[in-house]
Amino acid sequence: MSQPPLPVAVIGAGPVGLAAAAHLLARGLEPLVLEAGGQIGQAVRDWPHVRMFSPWQYNTDAAARALLEPTGWRAPDPAAFPTGRELLDRYLAPLAATPALRGRIRTGARVIGIARRDHGRLHDGAGRDVAPFILHVETDRGTEAIVAAAVIDCSGTWQTPNPAGAHGMPAPGEAANSDRVAYGIPDVLGAARANYAEATTLVVGAGHSAMNAVLDLVKLARTARGTCIMWAFRRPLGAVNFGGGARDGLAERGELGARAQALVESGAVTALAPFLIDRIARDGTALVVSGRQDGRDTSVRADRVIVAAGFRPDLSFLREVRLDLDPAVEAPSALAPLIDPNQHSCGTVRPHGEAELRHPEAGFWMAGMKSYGRAPTFLLATGHEQVRSIAAALAGDWAAASEVRLELPETGVCSTDRAPASVAAAASACCAAPAPALAVAPGKGCCG
Repeated sequence: MSQPPLPVAVIGAGPVGLAAAAHLLARGLEPLVLEAGGQIGQAVRDWPHVRMFSPWQYNTDAAARALLEPTGWRAPDPAAFPTGRELLDRYLAPLAATPALRGRIRTGARVIGIARRDHGRLHDGAGRDVAPFILHVETDRGTEAIVAAAVIDCSGTWQTPNPAGAHGMPAPGEAANSDRVAYGIPDVLGAARANYAEATTLVVGAGHSAMNAVLDLVKLARTARGTCIMWAFRRPLGAVNFGGGARDGLAERGELGARAQALVESGAVTALAPFLIDRIARDGTALVVSGRQDGRDTSVRADRVIVAAGFRPDLSFLREVRLDLDPAVEAPSALAPLIDPNQHSCGTVRPHGEAELRHPEAGFWMAGMKSYGRAPTFLLATGHEQVRSIAAALAGDWAAASEVRLELPETGVCSTDRAPASVAAAASACCAAPAPALAVAPGKGCCG
């Protein structure tokens, strides 16, 4: 009696993981989606309040829509911009509930290890590339071993944010004060309002997550008097890239950067630039964040710290997989030159597929945000194109795998040496009161 074909293991039931499953089914392949969280889209559930800067046009996948449409699903307005909650409720949850996918998704199934059956990372042999994969999966019933024909790792990077420390490691005291340190974009206008209202918050980071956090805090300050915002950048203010503004093909992203830059220029927030964090300590009910600014030791006091300094991939469960990763970006070596922020200041990255995502371990790919390693330029539509190409390759359709079927908008997001119109204005006000200088004196903080 013949055995059924082994499934393709898809790690992560987020937007890209579910799209991967849809493309595999369209190719006649059997997906098994393994989600560490208790529900699908677990990472998106951490930012339901955040409005995406890409419209629905770029946030749904063609193969996924083909599964949804027979159920009576109606596509959202392609020009509208969804929040995380809307992405879940109007797309991801209905997709996971389709007859095609609902029996092929396991939640509460955290992958803790992947290897070739009977082959450790060191072991060569003619049979290595054809041996199936073994995945160790942690569940509420213990650790299971799952056999798979191939693996697509769409687990993302949301659970592994970059730390506040300037050296790439958590600053001493960062973990010990975790009750006052948040990562990503906390809901300061909703669930987390009590933590930030009438408090001084230091936001660390320069990307879109930091911009969102700062904009929400400024909005909070309008109704909660005494709410103060400091914004720490790791580079000089004149070198901070706020984006392309009106030149950005994604209008919401351009507007986000323009609004954030205007806040700095107007002095609605206190900018610390460059400010390199070395230590976080507790002093009574406040945090003392110490570091270096313009080569001088300095410190600021804050009640809360929001670290929105990007993310990095979790490679811990891939120790037995042969990977080819760029040493700096931690993205596949063929993809890294296209996305390395040290080489590219513009966010335009040409669409790419399985060839750029390939690793020495045949049948293993990273896709979605994780494929970008530490680079911040990922768009959801890019992940959909990645998994379309990977599914085609797994089906042996190499012509389709090598095609490019996606056109991305121009970003207009280029670096500049132009300082804001008035750098001094970046620190001209704090809580509607004058601040003496851009550099906060040691031991003093906004509204101190």
